[in-house]
Amino acid sequence: MTATAATDAGPFYHGTKAELKAGDLIGAGYAFNYGTRRTAAYVYLTATLEAATWGAELARGEGRGRIYIVEPTGPFEDDPNLTDKKFPGNPTKSYRTRDPLRVVGEVTDWQGHTAEQLQAMKDHLAALERLGVEAIED
Repeated sequence: MTATAATDAGPFYHGTKAELKAGDLIGAGYAFNYGTRRTAAYVYLTATLEAATWGAELARGEGRGRIYIVEPTGPFEDDPNLTDKKFPGNPTKSYRTRDPLRVVGEVTDWQGHTAEQLQAMKDHLAALERLGVEAIED
Protein backbone atom coordinates (compact mmCIF):
# COMPACT_ATOMS: atom_id res chain seq x y z
CA MET A 1 0.00 0.00 0.00
CA THR A 2 1.21 3.45 -0.82
CA ALA A 3 0.60 6.15 1.76
CA THR A 4 -2.05 8.63 0.68
CA ALA A 5 -0.90 11.75 -1.09
CA ALA A 6 -3.24 13.70 1.16
CA THR A 7 -1.62 15.92 3.73
CA ASP A 8 -4.33 15.11 6.23
CA ALA A 9 -2.77 14.91 9.68
CA GLY A 10 -6.02 14.19 11.50
CA PRO A 11 -7.42 13.95 13.98
CA PHE A 12 -8.89 10.68 12.73
CA TYR A 13 -12.05 8.90 13.81
CA HIS A 14 -13.59 5.43 13.57
CA GLY A 15 -17.33 4.83 14.13
CA THR A 16 -18.40 1.44 15.47
CA LYS A 17 -20.55 -0.30 18.08
CA ALA A 18 -17.60 -2.06 19.67
CA GLU A 19 -16.77 -1.04 23.22
CA LEU A 20 -13.06 -0.16 23.28
CA LYS A 21 -10.62 1.72 25.46
CA ALA A 22 -7.52 3.82 24.88
CA GLY A 23 -4.65 1.65 23.65
CA ASP A 24 -6.88 -0.96 21.99
CA LEU A 25 -6.20 -1.78 18.35
CA ILE A 26 -8.87 -1.90 15.65
CA GLY A 27 -7.87 -4.19 12.81
CA ALA A 28 -9.18 -5.50 9.51
CA GLY A 29 -10.94 -8.84 9.28
CA TYR A 30 -14.48 -7.93 10.25
CA ALA A 31 -17.56 -8.15 8.03
CA PHE A 32 -18.66 -5.10 6.04
CA ASN A 33 -21.84 -3.38 7.22
CA TYR A 34 -23.53 -3.80 3.84
CA GLY A 35 -23.63 -6.06 0.80
CA THR A 36 -22.91 -9.75 1.32
CA ARG A 37 -20.90 -8.80 4.41
CA ARG A 38 -17.60 -10.07 3.05
CA THR A 39 -14.65 -9.86 5.39
CA ALA A 40 -12.89 -6.52 5.01
CA ALA A 41 -9.20 -6.58 4.14
CA TYR A 42 -8.87 -3.01 5.42
CA VAL A 43 -9.86 -0.99 8.44
CA TYR A 44 -11.41 2.40 7.76
CA LEU A 45 -10.87 5.83 9.30
CA THR A 46 -12.02 9.36 8.57
CA ALA A 47 -11.00 12.90 9.40
CA THR A 48 -14.63 14.08 9.71
CA LEU A 49 -17.05 13.53 12.56
CA GLU A 50 -19.87 13.37 10.01
CA ALA A 51 -18.45 10.26 8.33
CA ALA A 52 -17.61 8.70 11.71
CA THR A 53 -21.17 9.36 12.85
CA TRP A 54 -22.51 7.36 9.89
CA GLY A 55 -20.08 4.58 10.77
CA ALA A 56 -21.27 4.50 14.37
CA GLU A 57 -24.95 4.60 13.42
CA LEU A 58 -24.77 2.00 10.64
CA ALA A 59 -22.44 -0.46 12.35
CA ARG A 60 -23.93 -3.89 12.84
CA GLY A 61 -24.08 -5.33 16.31
CA GLU A 62 -25.57 -4.65 19.69
CA GLY A 63 -25.19 -1.59 21.82
CA ARG A 64 -24.89 2.07 21.07
CA GLY A 65 -22.77 3.62 18.39
CA ARG A 66 -19.40 4.95 19.44
CA ILE A 67 -16.87 7.24 17.81
CA TYR A 68 -13.24 6.72 18.68
CA ILE A 69 -10.32 9.04 18.06
CA VAL A 70 -7.72 6.82 16.39
CA GLU A 71 -4.24 7.00 14.99
CA PRO A 72 -3.07 4.84 12.11
CA THR A 73 -0.12 2.56 12.91
CA GLY A 74 0.96 2.30 9.28
CA PRO A 75 0.37 3.81 5.85
CA PHE A 76 -3.15 4.67 4.72
CA GLU A 77 -4.78 5.60 1.43
CA ASP A 78 -7.98 7.19 0.15
CA ASP A 79 -10.99 4.90 0.56
CA PRO A 80 -12.07 4.10 -3.04
CA ASN A 81 -15.62 3.47 -1.85
CA LEU A 82 -16.00 7.18 -1.09
CA THR A 83 -13.48 8.78 -3.44
CA ASP A 84 -12.72 9.02 -7.15
CA LYS A 85 -14.12 5.59 -8.02
CA LYS A 86 -17.55 6.70 -6.80
CA PHE A 87 -17.34 10.42 -5.96
CA PRO A 88 -14.98 13.20 -7.10
CA GLY A 89 -12.12 13.82 -4.68
CA ASN A 90 -12.43 12.71 -1.08
CA PRO A 91 -15.19 14.92 0.41
CA THR A 92 -15.60 12.71 3.48
CA LYS A 93 -11.84 12.55 4.12
CA SER A 94 -12.22 8.77 4.34
CA TYR A 95 -9.22 6.46 4.29
CA ARG A 96 -8.33 2.81 4.65
CA THR A 97 -5.33 0.85 5.88
CA ARG A 98 -4.26 -2.75 6.29
CA ASP A 99 -2.54 -1.83 9.56
CA PRO A 100 -4.40 -1.49 12.86
CA LEU A 101 -5.74 1.77 14.22
CA ARG A 102 -4.83 2.61 17.80
CA VAL A 103 -7.64 4.03 19.95
CA VAL A 104 -6.45 7.21 21.69
CA GLY A 105 -9.78 8.51 22.95
CA GLU A 106 -13.54 8.59 22.49
CA VAL A 107 -15.85 11.36 21.27
CA THR A 108 -18.75 11.27 23.70
CA ASP A 109 -20.71 14.38 22.72
CA TRP A 110 -21.48 13.61 19.06
CA GLN A 111 -24.90 14.25 17.58
CA GLY A 112 -26.57 11.50 15.55
CA HIS A 113 -28.65 11.96 12.42
CA THR A 114 -32.43 12.30 12.52
CA ALA A 115 -34.51 9.14 12.35
CA GLU A 116 -35.54 10.14 8.82
CA GLN A 117 -31.94 10.62 7.65
CA LEU A 118 -30.89 7.32 9.18
CA GLN A 119 -33.78 5.45 7.56
CA ALA A 120 -33.02 7.04 4.18
CA MET A 121 -29.40 5.86 4.42
CA LYS A 122 -30.47 2.35 5.45
CA ASP A 123 -32.90 2.28 2.51
CA HIS A 124 -30.09 3.38 0.19
CA LEU A 125 -27.77 0.65 1.47
CA ALA A 126 -30.55 -1.94 1.07
CA ALA A 127 -31.03 -0.81 -2.54
CA LEU A 128 -27.29 -1.20 -3.19
CA GLU A 129 -27.45 -4.69 -1.70
CA ARG A 130 -30.36 -5.63 -3.99
CA LEU A 131 -28.30 -4.36 -6.94
CA GLY A 132 -25.33 -6.48 -5.86
CA VAL A 133 -23.08 -3.48 -5.21
CA GLU A 134 -20.16 -4.49 -3.01
CA ALA A 135 -17.42 -2.56 -1.28
CA ILE A 136 -14.32 -1.94 -3.41
CA GLU A 137 -11.50 -4.01 -1.95
CA ASP A 138 -8.87 -3.91 -4.72
